Amino acid sequence: MSIAEMVANRSTCLRRHVGALLVKEKRILATGYNGAPAGLRHCEEVGCLREDSSIPSGMRHELCRGLHAEQNAIIQAAYHGIPIGGATLYCTNKPCVICSKMLINAGISKVFHKEGYEDPLADEMLAEAGIQTVRFPP
Repeated sequence: MSIAEMVANRSTCLRRHVGALLVKEKRILATGYNGAPAGLRHCEEVGCLREDSSIPSGMRHELCRGLHAEQNAIIQAAYHGIPIGGATLYCTNKPCVICSKMLINAGISKVFHKEGYEDPLADEMLAEAGIQTVRFPP
């Protein structure tokens, strides 16, 4: 988890710094942090759309320039041709429902997280998919 925290320091989000890593057989496969897509201006440069629109945390995830750390970790693995089926996610924040659906389809087997807002649908879907989630530290 300390590595995920280190990755979170790369975040360019003005509201929350989140880091994630995918691990399998004690090897780091990919990392990700929340921020704008590659080559685009970051919120640090253009401001926060969510803040400017008074969107509460945990709501309307699509109204944001950035990708979540979990999404970026999955994308980085795909971009570099790294299979992640059966991997474990370590994330400084609890996955939202959008990220949870991606984790399910990516074949992630377990999720360790630190903080996070409640998202009952994410919890329900991860449980239904058989993905164990563990708050770290327990």
